[in-house]
Amino acid sequence: MGFKIAVAGATGNVGREMLNILEERGFPADEIVPLASRRSVGTEVSYGDKTLKVKALESYDFSDTDICLMSAGGSVSKEYSPKIGKQGCVVIDNSSAWRYDQDVPLIVPEVNPDAVEGFTKKNIIANPNCSTAQLVVALKPLHEAATIKRVVVSTYQSVSGAGKEGMDELFEQTRAVFVADPISTNKFTKRIAFNCIPHIDVFMEDGFTKEEWKMVAETKKMLDPKIKLTATCVRVPVFIGHAEAVNLEFEKPITADEAREILREAAGCQVIDKREDGGYVTPYESAGEDATYISRLREDPTVDNGLALWVVSDNLRKGAALNTVQIAELLVAKGLIQPKKKAA
Repeated sequence: MGFKIAVAGATGNVGREMLNILEERGFPADEIVPLASRRSVGTEVSYGDKTLKVKALESYDFSDTDICLMSAGGSVSKEYSPKIGKQGCVVIDNSSAWRYDQDVPLIVPEVNPDAVEGFTKKNIIANPNCSTAQLVVALKPLHEAATIKRVVVSTYQSVSGAGKEGMDELFEQTRAVFVADPISTNKFTKRIAFNCIPHIDVFMEDGFTKEEWKMVAETKKMLDPKIKLTATCVRVPVFIGHAEAVNLEFEKPITADEAREILREAAGCQVIDKREDGGYVTPYESAGEDATYISRLREDPTVDNGLALWVVSDNLRKGAALNTVQIAELLVAKGLIQPKKKAA
């Protein structure tokens, strides 16, 4: 008997991607239920070659549902995830609502799979921020080999990280530039078309943004609390795919060649690193792909035991929907969840 899976926020970018990935990967589901707010009830979404009609999250009974993939935003998750968990349905949440709760495991399956067993405290599992997810996939095998002391990362994050509104704004502004129309700014603080904005999420008292703080807190929680990390997060005029320029300082010596071989063998990583024109991966090429790509691996001569690298991934997949589905697969593989028996 297969599982009954609900997808909350099924009409959004990530929710639709979750439905695609569940079908692509052949997740053992007997029934998929797309959920959204009342105003989206009846909207049709695709699941493989099937068309499903959206139901209302507010009135849905989760008592016979095994897993809820939650992508309806932080405030919705704060309100509904505990209620869903109490009905015996495991919530895998894609928002930031539960990431820093000590009773909620924060999981990237390639990085800390064993931590998933802590989900029983609240029946909630958190998915990390998109920019953190791809970073820790690349860092984990290197940390195991030579122990990372310090990380300096600059991100180049696509507008899809800001949802459909972000993608629409880039499209509309780009079109306005070409036809000499006035440019309006709604989602972003400044024009995004043909521009870069060093500001994602709200500013904090220390001058960092919340997005930058998330990378620090989440890396420490999933990988190692001793790692020092500083980030600068930048929104760039790219539709899908986040890129990161990463500088690492290790406790032990490690060469670029050694790192390249380690990453080639690592789960979820794909090394494309030729020292020639085009011998690297860009966000455009990562779109629609599951891997975290590593390019531009080289030794950093400015610090002892230093490396520099370029990390690229599809933020809607590994940064969100794919990682969420992989967590569900992990629960099944570890035997931590069984399908509920259908009522007679």
